[in-house]
Amino acid sequence: MIKHIVFWKLRDDLQGAARDERLHAIKEGFEKLQGVIPGLRHIEVGFDFLRTPESVDIVLYSEFESREALEGYANHPGHLAMLPVVREVRIERRSGDYEVR
Repeated sequence: MIKHIVFWKLRDDLQGAARDERLHAIKEGFEKLQGVIPGLRHIEVGFDFLRTPESVDIVLYSEFESREALEGYANHPGHLAMLPVVREVRIERRSGDYEVR
């Protein structure tokens, strides 16, 4: 199994209702991919509640059957549709992928 974790930090000028709206659009968009993309076992999106200077704003956690399934996810139209949604509001992205046997 492959675990894929992504962290995003949002623009500082995005606040209040506009921030909340964007957060929930990102969460809903990614979580709708569950059951749509072959090999995607689990996906969830959470928001940091501490909001410290060291914190990220959004965490995406997902599990895939294989490296090939992760590659399929990366190129799937549903995933590709989410890229501009996130890129419009993020200032930083970090990710990690690892295999669990």
